[in-house]
Amino acid sequence: MNRTQILTRWFTQDNNPIQVFGTVAAIVVGAIAVRPIGTSGTGLAVLCLLVLVSLMTCTRLIPEGRLSPRAQLTVLCVWSLGAAALLALDHSGASALFAYFVTGHAGYRLESRLSLPFAACTSALCAGVLLVPWGGHHTSWIVGAFTGVSVLVGISNRAHTEALRSARAAAEQAELAARAEARAETLAERARIARDVHDVLAHSLAGVNMQLEVTDALLESGDIGRAREAAQRAQSLVRSGLTEVQRTVGDLREEALPLVETLRSMLDSATDAGTLTVDGPPRELPVRRTQVIVRCAQEALTNAHKYAPGAPVRMRLEYLEQREGLPEETVLEVVNSAPPEGSRPLAGAGSGMGLVGMRERLDLVGGTVSAGPIVDGDDAGGWRVRVVIPA
Repeated sequence: MNRTQILTRWFTQDNNPIQVFGTVAAIVVGAIAVRPIGTSGTGLAVLCLLVLVSLMTCTRLIPEGRLSPRAQLTVLCVWSLGAAALLALDHSGASALFAYFVTGHAGYRLESRLSLPFAACTSALCAGVLLVPWGGHHTSWIVGAFTGVSVLVGISNRAHTEALRSARAAAEQAELAARAEARAETLAERARIARDVHDVLAHSLAGVNMQLEVTDALLESGDIGRAREAAQRAQSLVRSGLTEVQRTVGDLREEALPLVETLRSMLDSATDAGTLTVDGPPRELPVRRTQVIVRCAQEALTNAHKYAPGAPVRMRLEYLEQREGLPEETVLEVVNSAPPEGSRPLAGAGSGMGLVGMRERLDLVGGTVSAGPIVDGDDAGGWRVRVVIPA
């Protein structure tokens, strides 16, 4: 909770220290200054009225809304009559303080259409009792006539309090909205990190697994030399996997990626029969779009390792300039041929989350992906992944 919210809550609470102090001060001043006070005659009447108006003054501390409108008006009327009667008997004039308090409280607790007439009636009543020559008081009727003025203070305080409550409610709503937004951003970031981890690990582990499968097959056939090469290849993939992990950490820190060099490195580490073609005038892409292209390429290479181990892989990166009715686009296409005879595709090893993660990434940048088998041509039996990202 910030300082503004603390102050707002403090000033709009039902019993803030200022309100309590004012109530206690009025009662103490009345008890000290109001005279005469005794156990008989006028002194007893003054004492009873002082106790009554003191109790009515304490109703200022009742939280707003606890009393029904009718009960609130009844309390104010009793308070007003008691204050006027006390003013008529008080020789000091200090009891006028209770009359000022009742009209101010009426302005705060009642609507203006009720508080203003109430204040006018209280002023007339107090002025009237002071004009009547009884009780031995020496207070001018003008003091009683002006007791209704404090209703304006009450109305002003009410408007100020309502404005503070509105500000407090708006601040709380803004805080809730900010928390919800922060939570949504956190969840989105977690999803992005999960996709990055999946892509890096799936790419590296699938390649290692493939090479170990090849090593096993070569050992069974007695080809020790090629088995050793496959084992070395697995070691190389482990090293490249560690490099990819480091690159992922860099990506999460929003560091720029050299796109073409990254794609070429990934392709070289994934297969010996891979080619990369770049078409169109190269241009610098935003970091987020570069990351998406790299992760999509990783997923496509991982799938090629799983389902077509040993097959040639062609990767094409194309920069399309703005055309009539079409924006600038960056296209990545990854094509693998049919798996060669004797290979051991890892069918059923995938969870299906790779393509899902790819589509989620592309949705964030307004891109699209199409993936499917190749049914004709030199690559029949293979697979094509095509990613399109608008500028």
